[in-house]
Amino acid sequence: MKTDIEIAQDYPPLAIDKIADKLNLPTAALIRYGENKAKVKPDLVTSDKNGKIILVTSINPTPFGEGKSTTVIGLVDGLAKLNKSVMGALREPSMGPVFGIKGGAAGGGHAQVNPMEDINLHFTGDLHAITSAHNLISAILDNHLFNGNALNIDVNNIAWPRAMDMNDRALRKIKIAYSKDESLYRDSSFVITVASEIMAILCLATSLNDFKNRVAKVVVAYDINQKPVTVADLKIVGAIATIMKDALYPNLVQTLEHNPIFIHGGPFANIAHGNNSIIATKLATRLADYVVTEAGFGADLGAEKFFNIKCRFGKLKPSAVVIVVTLKALKLHGGIANKNITLTNPEAVALGLDNLRKHIETVTNFNSPFVIALNRFNDDTEEEIAVVADFAKKHNYPYATCNAWAEGGAGAVELAEMVVKAIDKPVEINHTYDLKDPIEKKLNLIATKVYGAQGIEFSETALKQLALIKENNWDDLAVCVAKTPLSLTDNPKIKGRPRDFMIHVSELRVSAGAGFVVALTGSVMTMPGLPKIPSAENIDINDLYQISGLF
Repeated sequence: MKTDIEIAQDYPPLAIDKIADKLNLPTAALIRYGENKAKVKPDLVTSDKNGKIILVTSINPTPFGEGKSTTVIGLVDGLAKLNKSVMGALREPSMGPVFGIKGGAAGGGHAQVNPMEDINLHFTGDLHAITSAHNLISAILDNHLFNGNALNIDVNNIAWPRAMDMNDRALRKIKIAYSKDESLYRDSSFVITVASEIMAILCLATSLNDFKNRVAKVVVAYDINQKPVTVADLKIVGAIATIMKDALYPNLVQTLEHNPIFIHGGPFANIAHGNNSIIATKLATRLADYVVTEAGFGADLGAEKFFNIKCRFGKLKPSAVVIVVTLKALKLHGGIANKNITLTNPEAVALGLDNLRKHIETVTNFNSPFVIALNRFNDDTEEEIAVVADFAKKHNYPYATCNAWAEGGAGAVELAEMVVKAIDKPVEINHTYDLKDPIEKKLNLIATKVYGAQGIEFSETALKQLALIKENNWDDLAVCVAKTPLSLTDNPKIKGRPRDFMIHVSELRVSAGAGFVVALTGSVMTMPGLPKIPSAENIDINDLYQISGLF
């Protein structure tokens, strides 16, 4: 079987100018990064379509991968085969999972984006810019403390960590110092770059001015009177915007079949809001009649945040949702252990459909039409596929198999046809909560309506933070729940569709610039660790060079 890199060699990429020509992009709007990728300046784009947004989400995922990105890319190519004007809008991968447990995040098989190896690594430098901007705030903050602390910051109440784009559990808790004076030692931490509030602001800002206004509101610490200290107080909003000036432009690349895709912004959906940038998505709707995007992990995480955060802030009106399922995921939620997941077991598939039912319920509660997409793997059996097809037929649910991994766009034509058929008009979203609701009510509504929980429980730490939120009039912020993606609960071991459970909120973190409060639940971490055998052990540059002929 060919590797993804070997398959990509069968599809020589077009020069990025050719892809831009398909979108009628003016030459002046492009900032080229080599032959096959470029940034696009939205202000210089004259096209003004009103493209329909299609969201791709999934049921609760498994360690085997559900293939949402593969499905997005396949659907883009499938719609193109129907002669539709289409482009994709995906997130940028983080090098943490690339070298950790997940591997790359640019699709796979015959449904990839090109150049896959660049996208999975440094790409156009967006994540490096975010890391640098984040850490400049950290450095300026500590420098302020070292030089007299004119803002009267409480050294024991600093909210801003450091960031790096790598999985490193050793950096979850650190001690830092500014001099030999031990009184200046304090506890601190790192988050992975995709969990940085700068990443969230990049993805939620609608313009450079909006980006600057949001950065100004970022809370970095509290003073001795428990009043927030912001980036504006540190007087570095302009410096942060300068670092990020090019990172705000969407990145244009192509599928293997030469269809256009924006890849821009990369927040994780379990510890952040899990969607690509508003700037890229809105620009895509001006350039194509159909825009296919994705939200990380299951509908309980990425899709919930897509509707309640991204669509609300970006004033987006999506037209349809694709819910990706795999037989492995259904069997896992049907009670089958990982080691037996490849064994044929239609009974377990049927039991696992209960998890799918909850995600269908969640999507319909947002008032969105949907299509179920079975992302097909080579070892899937017809007997098990029939269980899913029969379920969809029984309930009159739109359903299609997607074989884009093996066949590219041709394997996604059936899905593309079903999606076009499902789209009626833009959705008037039913949000889960009103922004005027108190934070605790918002969290309770998400827990009960989206996860199916009985309610929420706050730790003592979270209750103190909730009081501070109310004292500073932050109740009108949205909420972004950090939760395991592997379960509807906050316990990754609980599969299927559990009932009679509570969601445990351990900590509340204010992201005033992003416009939400992050609620950490269960034992979720904002700095992942590496697995026992990380993907980095299986990556060799010689493999890439031998195939590409670089050396």
